Amino acid sequence: MDDKIKVLQVNKFYAPWVGGVERVVQDIAEALSGKADMRTLVCQPKGKGITEVYNGVSVTRVSSFGILYSMPISLDFFWKLRKMSKDADILQFHSPFPLSDFAYLLSGYKGRVVIWWHSDIINQQFLAKLIKPISRLFLKRADLIIVATKNHIESSDLLKPFASKCKIIPFGLKFPDFEHIGVVNFLTGKLANPGSKKLLFVGRVVYYKGVDVLINAMSKVNGAELFIAGSGVLESDYKMLAEKNGVIDKVHFLGYLSFEMLKSAYKDCDIFVFPSIANIEAFGIAQMEAMFYGKPVVNTDLPTGVPIVSLHGETGFTVKPGDPGVLASAIQRLVDDEALRLQFGENAAKRVRENFDIEKMIDSLYAEYEKLIQR
Repeated sequence: MDDKIKVLQVNKFYAPWVGGVERVVQDIAEALSGKADMRTLVCQPKGKGITEVYNGVSVTRVSSFGILYSMPISLDFFWKLRKMSKDADILQFHSPFPLSDFAYLLSGYKGRVVIWWHSDIINQQFLAKLIKPISRLFLKRADLIIVATKNHIESSDLLKPFASKCKIIPFGLKFPDFEHIGVVNFLTGKLANPGSKKLLFVGRVVYYKGVDVLINAMSKVNGAELFIAGSGVLESDYKMLAEKNGVIDKVHFLGYLSFEMLKSAYKDCDIFVFPSIANIEAFGIAQMEAMFYGKPVVNTDLPTGVPIVSLHGETGFTVKPGDPGVLASAIQRLVDDEALRLQFGENAAKRVRENFDIEKMIDSLYAEYEKLIQR
């Protein structure tokens, strides 16, 4: 008799779609595919639905008309959730995904419900107000709400009334995936001045990442060059900004990097910079990745999980978001002080090893599944 816990994981998209939440969903699905009966329900970005096995995981991608306000629009999602949930012991949702809130409340499902709350809806305030009553009902029905840090609860008006249901499970890295480095001196070979310290930013080139603040800060930083790994709608604007500020010679746009090249960039940089300016940045997994390689981090004091990943005065500096002057000062201090840079880097690697291991994340999650089933 098969006594595995039957889990249906629900999210907007799934790999190969690139996104922080999608990566977490994939990590959970693949890590628990042997221990639990794990299936995943997501949407297509646009087009006809399919069911497939992706890296050993059963993934159902329902059809959609396209994406509106960062959310897929799908009618099939409602009946598919209702159908697939019938024999599930646990439904695990990843929020925010308003379509899944509606679909769940109409599904008639009576089993256990887990919500991994990644962030509130920040950009689409009209949508957030519209669905707020639905989100409250959804949270009220949940048996367990998972967050990555305590700041996720404290910064969310929606979550605060349900704090007693919340369990903190930090995100984690698959350490073996990061241990092999194929290309050495990847950034060093691109320096305009061989003596410069190498600053690295990794992420989508979109407004909330604060790349414009970082480029403005570069006009005040001496002895360093910046490498921007990522692409996005503002990339051409930021190239013009670098040229306007007279720093185009020390700002290098690398575009999208493969995972292998990204690891090489992390390994070769001296300082990692994470200058996000809006609460939509809920955690910052890229910080963990840089810290794994012993790199100090300059991040921002958002009320989210960002300043909890890299700690001010221990693994780097945390500065006021949106201020090029204070950002430049923090960067300059690390550029000039090698001993401090190395000490913060050593602390960073230790912090990741001790606190952000994906095996701990998965074990904690599965333990919560077992508690729910036994209850």
